Amino acid sequence: MAQKVWFITGTSKGFGRVWAEAALARGDRVAATARNVDTLADLVDKYGDQVAALALNVDHKHAVDGAVAEAHKRFGRLDVVINNAGYGQFGTIEEVNEQEARAQIETNLFGALWVTKAALPIMRAQGSGHIIQISSIGGVNAFPSIGLYHASKWALEGFSQALSAEVAEFGIHVTLVEPAGFSTDWGGPSAKFAEPIAAYDPVRAKLTHRRETTVPGDPEATGAAMLAVVDAAEPPLRVFFGDVGLPMIKMEYGDRIALWEKWDDVAVMAQGPHGNRKG
Repeated sequence: MAQKVWFITGTSKGFGRVWAEAALARGDRVAATARNVDTLADLVDKYGDQVAALALNVDHKHAVDGAVAEAHKRFGRLDVVINNAGYGQFGTIEEVNEQEARAQIETNLFGALWVTKAALPIMRAQGSGHIIQISSIGGVNAFPSIGLYHASKWALEGFSQALSAEVAEFGIHVTLVEPAGFSTDWGGPSAKFAEPIAAYDPVRAKLTHRRETTVPGDPEATGAAMLAVVDAAEPPLRVFFGDVGLPMIKMEYGDRIALWEKWDDVAVMAQGPHGNRKG
């Protein structure tokens, strides 16, 4: 199998570090980015010229453009781009303030958008490439007290599905990876929390109970899973990481379809006299 060049955001720890290690361990080359480049020193020490350690805050588009250009200059191509940088903003819709809301969307949505846009001209020129967006089970479902996080991931899902249809003819694949709960620090040190309003304490308790009663996945196991996605001849548009995603979404989509069917007479009413349905 030909050696691949990866560009991964958020490689200081967690999923990003696991995937960088998995790629490097098999001989691929990785442009590893983090806000604090010092956190990548051990990767450089271990893998040497296989790694390009780049400081990057994905909130800043000019910095993103520069980092992607530097990675391309260093390695000559970009085969896999993983938009992994992001965090969870906890708080109900009423609790999250304007600054917190804008910051969540800036990093989780616009950060991925800027990296994607910077990589696309390179991949089009190559006639190949694979953009992997790290979404979430929260990109296809929603739970109370993390509404702005869901907003960022649902938006990521939408633009990425449109993108997949736009770039398919250029030989570029797009995959949305949707992890469920894993034992990373997503809900701990990496998270941000809005000022709580006591009236929503019972809502928060439900989310805490859900998390405490779900067995978290092992982040290290996702290394092999990511390689399977990257190496697939026809990679999926969407794939869950973790064993609860598919059962959860089957239930969610079943509920949605049942509700839409219940209200279908109103949908048809809204169409007017000249409908699209035949027979």
